[in-house]
Amino acid sequence: MLEGPRGVFLPKGVRVDEGTGATRRTGDQVAFHIGLDEQLEEMQAQITRVRTARERVLGLLEAVLAVGTELDLGAVLRQIVRSAVSLVDAEYGALGVLGEEGGLKEFITDGMDEETLAAIGHRPEGRGILGLLIREPHSLRLADLNEHPDAAGFPAAHPPMRTFLGVPVRVREAVFGNLYLTNKRGGAEFDTDDEAVLATLAAAAGVAVDNARLYEAVQRRERWLTASSELTRSLLSGTAPAEVLNSFTATIREMADAHLVTLAVPVPRTGDLVVEATSGQDADRVRGLVLPATTLAAKVYTSGETITTDDWNSDPRTEHDTALVALGPVFLVPLGTPEHVRGVLQVAGLPGRSAFTDATVAMIAGFANHAALALEIAEHRRAAEQLLLLGDRDRIARDLHDLAIQRLFAGGMTLQSVLAQVSDHPQAAERIQQVVDDLDDTIKIIRSTIYALGQRDSTGHTRLRTRLVAEVGAGAATLGFTPALRMTGLLDTLVADDIAGQLLAVLREALANVARHAHATAVNVTVEATATHLRLQVSDNGHGVDPARSTRRSGLANLHTRATELGGVLTIAPHRPTGTTLDWTVPLPADKG
Repeated sequence: MLEGPRGVFLPKGVRVDEGTGATRRTGDQVAFHIGLDEQLEEMQAQITRVRTARERVLGLLEAVLAVGTELDLGAVLRQIVRSAVSLVDAEYGALGVLGEEGGLKEFITDGMDEETLAAIGHRPEGRGILGLLIREPHSLRLADLNEHPDAAGFPAAHPPMRTFLGVPVRVREAVFGNLYLTNKRGGAEFDTDDEAVLATLAAAAGVAVDNARLYEAVQRRERWLTASSELTRSLLSGTAPAEVLNSFTATIREMADAHLVTLAVPVPRTGDLVVEATSGQDADRVRGLVLPATTLAAKVYTSGETITTDDWNSDPRTEHDTALVALGPVFLVPLGTPEHVRGVLQVAGLPGRSAFTDATVAMIAGFANHAALALEIAEHRRAAEQLLLLGDRDRIARDLHDLAIQRLFAGGMTLQSVLAQVSDHPQAAERIQQVVDDLDDTIKIIRSTIYALGQRDSTGHTRLRTRLVAEVGAGAATLGFTPALRMTGLLDTLVADDIAGQLLAVLREALANVARHAHATAVNVTVEATATHLRLQVSDNGHGVDPARSTRRSGLANLHTRATELGGVLTIAPHRPTGTTLDWTVPLPADKG
């Protein structure tokens, strides 16, 4: 230290200006000061990096916690994308879920509004850079994804994207999907820290997805067991099969979160199916619809294998199906075993919704197998009850024959012997003769009752539903296409043979008229039986018929006559937008209800 003015000691390298009294540093001290400033700046930068790393670790922990607390799979997937975008400060993020065939079956996005997504249109299918990450499931970081050789470009309405970071999401060593992040904010590129953070999040996301899947599996199993127990209880308690089947389809619709569920059963002695039970908003439009042997449901019935499609209306396998309603993803499962298929269950969603998961298809298939077993047990029980009833009938018939008829016959013979003894009393003789005649009539009634008790329910006649299917199939030869047929109600039970014959004749004539005069390309046939009426409706999209001239045609006049003879009516009306609707309605006898 040097002594300065007024006895003040100064540091080494510092001196006092005699004129101004100010202190000045020497060259060594200036260099020391500069070095100290640089060290302070470096320490400050290191502190900033540490703080940034700490904040990022905290953000990662928060993201892992947010992802891990969700149990709903859909919510988990959305949270994964939101957390990824926030962690690496990206403008856009997405999670592509892989399908069975390697493409993307689901694509969850963050950073785009609904209008942008609607303008883009169809979701990505796994081509370009996205496809590269599917084929090679490793982390991928790009400064400009548009310059990559695998880049496939974007749709016209797609926002511009440049920087890219993608990592796979694995669930138990299997690739579940990929995380895609683009456009790091501020124009910077994604760095190695971003890649490491995203890879860590992807690992935690895999665990969260696995937990959500396990939770869903437990919930599905619980719903399955509850529904199976209820179905078995209903069948074995004697509930009507039609009511049970409607409840069955409603339960499946709830379990699968579907728009429409139908159950088609075979029409005897044909290769066709008829929709017996339905549940959904469009249930009334498809209930009773006949599905020819060329439809996808018929193929499932004959093969006993499950078939799925992501878009019903665009799938070439459904070209022979009648498109009464617009459907999106659909799966069809056989009801029963491959050796004994009892029907076909069709579960459908609206256009635009994501495909049904494999777990949902497996759950419904298992439930359908249980339902088929329960139906078979119930049928065996009803058959046993029927045999017991027939046995009781035989016993009653024997008792009537051996006891009642014999005693009545003996009583009649006794009275006839008394007639000779009261011949001189005309009034008494007349009354005794009347009793003998009444006993004779009673014996005849009892004998007819015995015959009825011994008769079996199966008559060997072809059922009306089968005959209707055959009639429509025959009409296809002249029309050039197969009409759509819907049958509802207890047609085989409520409709007597004479009315059934008239119905088939009217249907045959109506289809012939369409083939000769309408030049139609589509025909819808609806046959409905209620407790009081039988209704036939035939609609076409042809040239139409003038109602004022319809009575002049012999064919339509015959249809009118067949309706009036049975106490019914025939109406001819325009069909919108083009064509004609024929409506033939007749009453059903009250004793057939």
